[in-house]
Formats: sequence, structure tokens, C-alpha cells
Amino acid sequence: MEFAFKLRPATVEDVGVIRVLIVQARINPTGLDWRRFVVAEDGDGNVIGCGQVKPHRDGSHELASIVVEEAWRGQGVARAMIEHLLAGHTGTLYLMCRSSLGPLYEKFGFSNIEADEMPKYFRRVSQLAGLADMLRKDGETLLVMQRGQA
Repeated sequence: MEFAFKLRPATVEDVGVIRVLIVQARINPTGLDWRRFVVAEDGDGNVIGCGQVKPHRDGSHELASIVVEEAWRGQGVARAMIEHLLAGHTGTLYLMCRSSLGPLYEKFGFSNIEADEMPKYFRRVSQLAGLADMLRKDGETLLVMQRGQA
């Protein structure tokens, strides 16, 4: 059974489905500017995944909002979106993810960084997440990762 999908830049018509994917994945829904997104769509034109490179006020850039519909996971959709977004961005790139996803992002050249290596935005979010992590029972923590030199 072959799964066919294609990537394309998001359009204003994709705003609703991007938001739904992000909310369903329990990802921070702030800063969802459709103009920064790439979407994956199936052979029928249905959006099955999305991702963006998000700029922050401190000048840093984040690989963010990577989501793939559950039925399409394991089919190379996330990999294709990540490779596409990385190819379009030169310079240092950061990301935040659950600790269980760290090995996935290491395959793309990301590595864990400590708080003193983080730009201001990520340091602040990491501190807030650290408080929340202490209350969680699933063992997951927030990783901040970097690709390239700061």
C-alpha cells in the first residue's frame, strides 16, 4: 500500500486546519502565521500535516508546530516537512519538544542545550516548563535543542 503526499506552502485557506492540527496535538497555538507554514496534503488535497519556522523577538528562530495526522504518522510526512523547512533556513535554529522526541531531532543535527546556552525566549519558556514538569507523572520533560552555531 503506497501513501502519496505532497508539500506546499500554506495559504490563507489553510488557517483553520492548521489551528485544528496544532490544538489537537496540544502544541502552543500562539504565533500561527500561515505565511510561515508548509503543509502536507494527501492525494485528495486534504491537509495531513504542518510545520513552520517561527521567528522570535530576541532574533532567534524556532522549528515549530510540526504535526502529522495520526493515520499518516510513520509514512515520512514529518521527515519531509522538517527537511523542507531546514533547507529553507540558514543559520542557527532552535526547537522545543517532549524529551521522547529528542532522538528524532538528533537525526536532523539538533542537540540538547542547557539554559545558559539558550536565547532569552527559550530560557523563559524552559523555566516555566520546568515547573510544570515537576507536576507531570508521565516522565516527559521539555527539551530545548539547537542546530547550527549561535
